[in-house]
Amino acid sequence: MTTPVLVAFDLDDTLAPSKGVIDPRIAEQLRALLRTVDVAIISGGNEAQFRSQVVARLGDAAPAALARLHLLPTCGTRYLRHDGADFVPVYAHDLSDEEKQAALIALREEAERLGLWEADPWGEILEDRGSQITFSALGQRAPREAKHDWDPTGAKRAALRDAVAARLPGLEVRSGGSTSIDITRAGIDKAFGMTQLAAHTGIPLTDMLFYGDRLDEGGNDYPVLAIGVPSVAVDGWEDTADKLDELLRSL
Repeated sequence: MTTPVLVAFDLDDTLAPSKGVIDPRIAEQLRALLRTVDVAIISGGNEAQFRSQVVARLGDAAPAALARLHLLPTCGTRYLRHDGADFVPVYAHDLSDEEKQAALIALREEAERLGLWEADPWGEILEDRGSQITFSALGQRAPREAKHDWDPTGAKRAALRDAVAARLPGLEVRSGGSTSIDITRAGIDKAFGMTQLAAHTGIPLTDMLFYGDRLDEGGNDYPVLAIGVPSVAVDGWEDTADKLDELLRSL
């Protein structure tokens, strides 16, 4: 493709280890990108994760650079831009209290029925992210090794997703990370977030470039590829960093 106008990224296992902070190498690459192009980050993670994993690690990035950074937590059900002082919401499509309660109950009951409710997790299993309810099988603070070993084939997540989706026909239920299930309003995935980004910025999807670790069909990054955004598959943040070195040389 020609030089992108905007470069977008998944967060966990693309820019950073799952729930971990970005490496100084990635931080420097993001600062370099922001001097030339707009940058977007879209993930199922919540706003607090974006702030701790990325924003806090950008150091002395100037407000003018941060104004080119687009944050789309919870798969784009929220969108934040920098106003010169802080990142503030452009929009937030929050679930109603009734939708949240139904999702929380369905996740717990179906996980227990399938034998997937962990008795001794690393932190909370269920999290209300406002615009998204997230189930983390081993808890929010589970170590990466345990998470990667829990469901290597994806069969556990698929069984839980299907069982919960049958109970919540008005909501979107999908596999998230290596141990998670995410629930949002119907029709919301990363394609929704990227389409919203294009509408708010005026940047066509074909002028964007997306990096993600789950671009395989059925992966939670695949919807971005499916709507025509030029995409680069990566295998962990180190691979992303190597490929960003190549991109930066071309900008």
